Amino acid sequence: MANHTLNGMSLSSSSSTMSLSEISESETIHLGVDLASAARRNIGFLRSVNECQWLHQRETIAEAIRRYDEMWMPLISDLTVEGSSPPMVLPPFDVAYRKYCESRFSKLIGKPAIFNEENEEYALMRCKEIWVQRYPSEPFENEVESDSEDPPLINYEDLFNEVQKHKFLYSKLSEPYLCELVYLIAARQRYRGFLYMMQRFGDGCFRFVPALDILLMMLTHQSYPAVYVEDLKDMWNYMGKVVGLRETVKEKEVEETKKIWERTFDQPYEKAGGGIGGELDKVILAKPPIYWEVSDVDVNTKYKSMIPRFLLEVCVFVRLNAQMKATNVDTKHNFLRLRMVRCHRELKLNQSFPNFSYDSWRKAWHLYCEFGTRGIMVELRGRGGHFFKGSKLLNSKEFYWNDLLKAPSIALTREIDQVRIVASITPPVQAPYLLKCVPDRVTDDSGAMISDVILKLNNHRPQKGRWLSRTVLDHAGRECFVVRIRVGGGFWRRGAETPSAVNREERIIEIREGSWSYVAGSIGRAPEKVVGTATPKECPEQWQAAWHFSTGDELLINWGSSTSGSGLSFCLRSQESSDSSVS
Repeated sequence: MANHTLNGMSLSSSSSTMSLSEISESETIHLGVDLASAARRNIGFLRSVNECQWLHQRETIAEAIRRYDEMWMPLISDLTVEGSSPPMVLPPFDVAYRKYCESRFSKLIGKPAIFNEENEEYALMRCKEIWVQRYPSEPFENEVESDSEDPPLINYEDLFNEVQKHKFLYSKLSEPYLCELVYLIAARQRYRGFLYMMQRFGDGCFRFVPALDILLMMLTHQSYPAVYVEDLKDMWNYMGKVVGLRETVKEKEVEETKKIWERTFDQPYEKAGGGIGGELDKVILAKPPIYWEVSDVDVNTKYKSMIPRFLLEVCVFVRLNAQMKATNVDTKHNFLRLRMVRCHRELKLNQSFPNFSYDSWRKAWHLYCEFGTRGIMVELRGRGGHFFKGSKLLNSKEFYWNDLLKAPSIALTREIDQVRIVASITPPVQAPYLLKCVPDRVTDDSGAMISDVILKLNNHRPQKGRWLSRTVLDHAGRECFVVRIRVGGGFWRRGAETPSAVNREERIIEIREGSWSYVAGSIGRAPEKVVGTATPKECPEQWQAAWHFSTGDELLINWGSSTSGSGLSFCLRSQESSDSSVS
């Protein structure tokens, strides 16, 4: 039996473990608020705080602190009845922000559990009625002037600094999948597991470092101070050992938290969407290595030919079974390979067995995948002999995205010949569109490709005009648009006429929506619907190219000269706004 000691406490590898899904309220704590719904509203509130620039000015923060202490606290204290539910009122936005930043619960004031916009608007309007009646000389909204020459007097400098720090909180909780319900439900269960782990091992002399999903649940729980204190009253002494978002942390504390979690649940502590990063001795949240900006609605509401693209984060952890060590299984010629179930057939990511451990989970792969790939496949392969190249497939296991989304904690465990593998994902979220443009056949004025096939279909009537054509493909290789530029005019016959190039002013660019209509093999006609055009126009002074768009906008282009140096300059003139230049 292997024993591991952490800060004087022995953790036996043979001690009983349990699954996260097996934890009940009787074994941990009762959560007095729906954290999954509350977390979604919490992220929305932090997003509004991040976007509200005036809220972060010194004068505004100072006024918010005053309004909270002198008006909101007396008002809500008079409305609160001990032993009953919190009153259905919500404070003004600046006061709500000041209240959210309170780290010391000097007086426990309940917060109503409001998770929809209608109830939120009702609670806000009701508070405004009471506020106006109680404080007729005080505006309900923060109307302090931000351009005052005299800086405001701050009575509580530490509280002021705490409020200022919170303006960066959303940047650490802005990942697009955090608001997905399936993620929040899994995070709530992992938060229960975190509290259960603290109950069992909280007497040790170490600190607990929360992962991203657990930290989100804890911050949301703390935003309901009365519920938070009531729920954790039996383990309040342990909560001081949890490392906060901006507290210093040692790598040893992170590793200890991982080991205790693994001994408790026999699962890796980190997961997709639940990682821990370290920088400058601070607990930070690792940022994704890809551009993943999303919006609440699809930015494309006009072009039906563009299909949305969905991305998800994937983490794969590997641990060797202890029986392999006991039986001295020779693994030096074996390795693991990750492949996609669908598409990307050439993708082969290998990991050798010396990278893995018998005692702990090791992260083998961390990647971002498109939902259309359906899943990943982990193969156990054996290398060929000394005179042979390549490898031989010994066994394999698949992890399908749909199966993972249905699993507890959005993670699944598979075993391949005494090698344990855990794969976890985040819910798929819509990502930016990914388009590429590829060359295609030359077309005529009607949009038909130049070909003998088209000539036969047209009873050998010559095709008029010549357009260089490009096909725009989406992330799945589907045709979305056809882009054409006119380069020649007239009727062209074999040997009868020579091509005649058109003037620059006639080199029109057009974009057609849809895919080619193929009539024979790869020969076809461009879609008929034209969604945009660009017509060359006479260049103004100091510009070398100019285009007039069908939208009414104008694009001006200038490139390097002997006076201005190298580089490109662009200027977009729209009908509604002033010039917008980019160099």
